[in-house]
Amino acid sequence: MVGPRGGIAYPDETPYDRDADGILWLRTLINTGGGRPDFGRVHPLRQRWVMRRLLCQVCGGPADKDERGTLWLLEDHRADWDGWPNGLLTAHPPVCVPCAREAVRFCPNLLAGHVAVRVGASQVCGVYGVRYLPGRPHLVPSPTATVVEYGDPAGRWVLASQLVRALSDCTVVLDEFADVSARSQ
Repeated sequence: MVGPRGGIAYPDETPYDRDADGILWLRTLINTGGGRPDFGRVHPLRQRWVMRRLLCQVCGGPADKDERGTLWLLEDHRADWDGWPNGLLTAHPPVCVPCAREAVRFCPNLLAGHVAVRVGASQVCGVYGVRYLPGRPHLVPSPTATVVEYGDPAGRWVLASQLVRALSDCTVVLDEFADVSARSQ
């Protein structure tokens, strides 16, 4: 439904449905500590929690950090641009080393190829979700999800499901995780 200030809204919206920037979030059940990792699905509230606090996306504990930065596993797109992944916008949270080994074996996003990256700096910059477009008689969801940066007026029309960070000061660290990479390729 269209909200009173424009943009999408739940008919029974509560203050918990939006973040501090006014973005509407997908509602999900909370079952803290229940279940096991499902590498093919993202739980919006959990993803937002670990991404904001730089916790491991698998276990929820502290992500691995050293003098070069926080550990991330990313799909291997090194050929996309010089200096990749600096400037990359990602919805994938960081990991700890034990969970990195598990993630490369089971995460569908990493099976086609991945790299371990130390990220010296990252900034929460937006959300990933479904943008709704005007339609009659109802709003129409766009066919693909998209990233919308905070401050973009289009954010009023997005139902967010993942928080996004911009990565910088990145170092690809292939050698120390060669055993992790070799198992999944």
